[in-house]
This record gives sequence, structure tokens and C-alpha cells, in this order.
Amino acid sequence: MPVCECKKIIEIGLKVGDSKIFEEDKIWSKYSNDKVDIGEKTVGIIRKFHKSLPLKKKMFALSIGSSNEPQFRILEAAFRGGLYLLDIEKAALDLITERVFRQKTAHVKTILGDYCKVFFTISNASDFRRTTLDENRMNLVTLHHSLYYCIESEWMNIFKNLYTSVLADKGAIHAVLMASESEDGRSTTWLYNKFVNECFGGRNTQDMYRFKKYLLKEKIFKNSRIELEKSRVYFMPDDFGKFMAVVWMVLLYPEVHSYSLNQRERITEYMYKNFWAKKLPLTQTQDHLVIYRGIDLPD
Repeated sequence: MPVCECKKIIEIGLKVGDSKIFEEDKIWSKYSNDKVDIGEKTVGIIRKFHKSLPLKKKMFALSIGSSNEPQFRILEAAFRGGLYLLDIEKAALDLITERVFRQKTAHVKTILGDYCKVFFTISNASDFRRTTLDENRMNLVTLHHSLYYCIESEWMNIFKNLYTSVLADKGAIHAVLMASESEDGRSTTWLYNKFVNECFGGRNTQDMYRFKKYLLKEKIFKNSRIELEKSRVYFMPDDFGKFMAVVWMVLLYPEVHSYSLNQRERITEYMYKNFWAKKLPLTQTQDHLVIYRGIDLPD
């Protein structure tokens, strides 16, 4: 590749690293089937609610860290009692606030905050329900790609507090996360482990399968049904800048990992030569964890 062309490509890759998370996620949503995959699972959960709850009963949902994603439309229509959107990024919530005003969906409420702090203690979670959720307990709590920004050692605490203080007697918690292990060199997991190991000596330790085993040992969840399923998605946009914007999102830059300029240049060049120039899509294996409480499920 000519030096001038290589420099131009690297500049493109570096520039998009400054994008906001919700902008990167919007690209991922448009050019991958991830949100279709999440939407299908979400609708499946809602169908189970309909078997256990009276048809006239209005349902409530809390979406954590995914306020501007396409499944908002599913949640808005299904949870007419109230849909609460908690996010740490004000820009994403502002888009929803404008839409709520424009489309007159008064049952949707946006909340600016860090869920890791909001649900860190049972006292905080209870106060949040009373003051922010209008005393309502949620039929559905979603953590769609939100757990990346919380260390795994804190997951159990957050899930217990959500289950105890926020979830309704008949409800579900649905979490989606990139698989922690993959031997597929085209996968987001493989790339994450490669670059995090090379740059910081680490790897992905957020393992849903291990977490499910921990959940099953906790007395608080003994009357729940816990399911875990895998799915596979593909991502291929129409220009390299969009491609790299999602790569930075996957690599958790800059919110979690602060790659140096030299490291970002090397990552950009690698992704161009090994993916974009060969017209290879990114793939992602992801895990869907659902904790059902008081919901009748078919065998």
C-alpha cells in the first residue's frame, strides 16, 4: 500500500475513535443483525408475560444503558404502564426526550445516571424505585450490552438488588453480552482478546456461563428459572470509517481502555489489511441470559 494511502486510512480510523458511544452503537445497529437478534429474544420474553399476566394489566420496564437502541420501539409499545430508560450518556437520552415530546409518549421517562452506582446497594436500589420509578416494580429489566462497563465481581450484587428491590413478582431480567471465548479470528471476542492482551496484558473475563453457575448457587434465585442461549451476528458497513467506529466500541476505547496513539494506529492498519481490504465482516457470538421470576413457562 502506498505510504500516502496508508496514512489517510489511519487518519480515518483514528478520527472516528472520538465518536460518542451512542453514535457508534447506531452504526452497529444499522449494519448488523444484533438488534434484530435482541428484538426476537425480547419479544419471546414478552410472549411469556402474556401467558402469566391478565391482558388488561399494564406492564412496566426498565432499560439500563440502551436507551437509544431500536428495541426501544418494542418496549415503548409493550410496556404502556411505564418505560424507564436509564443511561449515563446525556446525548443518547436527549434524542429519546425529543422523540417522547414529538410522539406524545408520556409513559416513557428518561433517567441520567450510572447504574453501577444506582444499584450498588439494596438501599440505593430501593430509593431508586421509590423516587424515580414512581414506586412501580418492573416486569422487565434489560441490560442489553450494558455489562461491559461493570466489572464482573460486581454483577451479582447488582443482579441481587435489581431482583429484590426493582423486579416485580412476575417479571424477568434480560442481559446480553459478547461471548468471552472464541477461536474465530473474525470475531469481536477474538479481536478484543488479541488487542487487550497485546496492549495491556489482559483479556475478556466477563463470562456469562460462569455467572449463571454462580446465580444457581444463590438462595435468592432458587425459585427462578435461569436460561442462557447463544446467538451469532454479523457486521459489515459501507465505509471504513463506520467499520472502525464499531471496532473502537468493541475494544471499549476510550471508556475502559486508553490505547496509545501508536497502538491505535497499529489496530487501524491491522483491521484495514485483514478485514476491510478483504471485504470480511466482523462476527459476534453473544450470550443471552434471562432470569424469570413467577412466570409460567412451557416445557
